[in-house]
Amino acid sequence: MTVKTITELLYAKKYAQIKKELNEMNSVDLAELLEQFSQESMVILFRLIAKETAAEVFTNMNTERQQALISTFTEKELKDIFEDMFMDDTVDILEEMPANVVERILDVTDKETRSRINELLQYPQDSAGSIMTTEYVDLKKTMTVREAIAKIKRVGIDQETIYTCYVIENKKLLGIVTAKSLLLNEENVRIGDLMETHVISVRTHDDQEEVSKLFQKYRLISIPVVDTENCMVGIVTFDDAMEVYQEEMAEDIALMAAVQPSDDSYFGTSVFNHAKHRILWLLFLMLSATITGTIISRYEETISAIPLLVSFIPMLMDTGGNCGTQSSTLVIRGIATDEIRFGDLFKVAFKESRIALIVGAALALVNGLRIILMYQDPRLAILLGVSLMCTVYLAELIGCMLPLLAKKVHLDPAIMAAPLITTIVDTCSIMIYFAIATHLFAL
Repeated sequence: MTVKTITELLYAKKYAQIKKELNEMNSVDLAELLEQFSQESMVILFRLIAKETAAEVFTNMNTERQQALISTFTEKELKDIFEDMFMDDTVDILEEMPANVVERILDVTDKETRSRINELLQYPQDSAGSIMTTEYVDLKKTMTVREAIAKIKRVGIDQETIYTCYVIENKKLLGIVTAKSLLLNEENVRIGDLMETHVISVRTHDDQEEVSKLFQKYRLISIPVVDTENCMVGIVTFDDAMEVYQEEMAEDIALMAAVQPSDDSYFGTSVFNHAKHRILWLLFLMLSATITGTIISRYEETISAIPLLVSFIPMLMDTGGNCGTQSSTLVIRGIATDEIRFGDLFKVAFKESRIALIVGAALALVNGLRIILMYQDPRLAILLGVSLMCTVYLAELIGCMLPLLAKKVHLDPAIMAAPLITTIVDTCSIMIYFAIATHLFAL
């Protein structure tokens, strides 16, 4: 179904056909489709969606469209939607909504649900508690496989996942049992004999980024969340962990481009906010670049004696900036995947220094040959060759060390990316270039 086709059917008031077509679509695709319509048409189409899939479609829509739909919902429609929604999705939506909308949603929920929502909203924003759900299947170790399967059939429809069940006694997490284990064992086998007691778990206040890394490392479907006394309070599921991973990646990309991270989409952010997110970094980088200009002005006599030296400055600065960016990008990626830690600082620096020698030598050789062919000046070729090698070596070291140092002092390593490193390397490369030129040409 395309937007054009649905628009034509809406105009012809063929609602039965639209309803049939919409309810055959995947909920994610349906959410993307509805977001392309005007608010009036979107409301009509949403009400044609089957009740059992409406909550899932609503969850996959962006905040702006969700808010537009809520403003048109009756109390009954609002209650039906949020009753069918998983607890973690409800909390995620409430965190993005204005206070008056949150109040309206909480008014239609029952006392128990409201209490669970308020509890989840109290956890720090970037913690495991803020992304967990309290909807999971809990079993007792004294149950048989038959009793466990019967419980899953009874309560599983309302739980976020049934692939992993949690064995709990007096609120303490004892172990886990997978659906595969239950299906492959005899009905009279006790859960206590099947459960895996070596459980990977996280605490409620653990950083959500670290939680998402555990999913990648151990290939988990869900992970239990416990408090300081090892009491089970909820689970984090794979889909929520991947959302966190995507958010962190988006934040790192923004920082690496010297843009303040934003939770809003590109088109959902106003022009003023886009400018506000960029201007602070640009002002800092612009003002810091004046240091380079000050250094160049100190070598006016050298430039006056050999004006040709100025023409090589852009090439030298660009090469240094590019080398530093390459190095920092690879190290930041290594930090993000836990391959590189601060303890590897000297190991990484040694590796990058050897890479720098090879790269610097290759660039210096090619550039030296070019200068000899164009200017027939061996001293100029030596100047650019040595300057390039020193610049590349310094850029590679700065590029690999700054992200690790940032991580050590609890800053985001992505801050030490292209724009900042380029500014630092530019300053250093100019100092190296003119210092060598002054001595080589005895100016």
